[in-house]
Amino acid sequence: MMPYWGIYLHHLGFDAKAIGELIAIIMGTKIIAPNIWGWLAARTGYHITLVRISSLLAVICFAGVLLRQDYLWLAIVMTTFSFFWNAALPQFEATTFAYLGLQARRYTQIRLWGSIGFIITVSLFGWLLEYIPIRLLPALLLSLFIGIWLSSLWVPEKVNSVTPTYTESFYQVLRRPTIIALFAICFLMQASHGPYYTFYSLYLENHGYARDLIGRLWALGVVAEVMVFLVMHRLLIRFSLSRLLIISLSLTALRWLLIGSAVNSLLILIFAQLLHAASFGIYHGVSMQLIRHYFADHHQGQAQALYSSLSFGAGGAVGSLASGYVWQMGAQFSYWGAAGVCLIAIWISWQWLEQDKVA
Repeated sequence: MMPYWGIYLHHLGFDAKAIGELIAIIMGTKIIAPNIWGWLAARTGYHITLVRISSLLAVICFAGVLLRQDYLWLAIVMTTFSFFWNAALPQFEATTFAYLGLQARRYTQIRLWGSIGFIITVSLFGWLLEYIPIRLLPALLLSLFIGIWLSSLWVPEKVNSVTPTYTESFYQVLRRPTIIALFAICFLMQASHGPYYTFYSLYLENHGYARDLIGRLWALGVVAEVMVFLVMHRLLIRFSLSRLLIISLSLTALRWLLIGSAVNSLLILIFAQLLHAASFGIYHGVSMQLIRHYFADHHQGQAQALYSSLSFGAGGAVGSLASGYVWQMGAQFSYWGAAGVCLIAIWISWQWLEQDKVA
C-alpha cells in the first residue's frame, strides 16, 4: 500500500499537505488501536482470533474507498480501516514468539516471509501500473487484504502456558528509564521515515523515474532487509543489542542524507535503498528482541501493541504530518530533518541503552 498510496492520492488531485494528512491518519490510528486490541488479547489470550476478526473488518472498511474519493470520505475510511488493520500485526508478533519459545532469536527467519511478500507485490504493482491506470490500485489492495484474512484462518491459536516468574505489572515495567528511552527511540526512528513512506515514490516520479523502476527500488530495499533477517540470529550472538541499535540509527541517518541530497543519481539511490537493511531490518529485529528481553511472556501482547502504537503509530503519524508541511519548502529539507531526528535517537540510545549493555 505505502509505496503507491501517495501516487494514488496525487492522481485524485490532493496536494502534499492533504496527502501527508491522509497518510498520517493510517499511522495515527496505531496510537490507540493496538493498545485496545492488546488489552483484549491480554484479557482473553486469543491473539489469532482477534487477528481474524480485525482483518475481516479491515477488508469491509477498506472497500469504502471504491464508493467515493473526496477528502472527508477518504479520511473516514482510512480511520476505520486502519483502526482494525493496525490491530492485527502486534498480536501476530506475540503469537510468533509464543510458538518460538526458547528459540526467540529465530524470529527474523519467520519475519522475512513478510518481506518476501512485500518484494513480490511491490515489484508486481510497479510493473502493472505501467500498463493499467492508478485508479485500479484500491481494487488490487482489497484483494491482498482479503488474502490476509483468509490466511489467518489457517493459523491455530497458541495460548501461552508459561507461568509468570515474577509479579511486576506491565505498568511497573513501563516506568523504568530504560524502557522509556527504548520507546522514545522507536518513536523517533519511525518519525524519521515520514518523508520516505509518504513521498518517496512521488519524489522519484517528480524527478523523472518510471513507476516500474520506483517499484524495483522499493523492492531492492526489502531484499536487503531479507538478507539481514537471514543472518540476524548470528549478529545477535556476536553483538550487544544496544550496539546494533546505534549502528542501525547511524546508517539510517546516512540513508536520509543521501536520498535528500542525491536524488538525481540512480547509483546513490540504489546504495541508499540497500541501507534499508539497517533502517528496518536490524532496527526491527533488535527492537523485537529488546521487547522480548524486558517484558515477561504474559506481557508480550500489550508490549507489542505499545511498540506498534508509539513507533509506527505516533512516530509514523508525526513524521508523515511534518514531512507534508515541510515538503512545500523543499523535498530535501524533509530528508535532512529526518537525519537530524535519527541523531537525537542515537544520543538517547548511547545515554540509556548502551549503558544498560543488553546482551
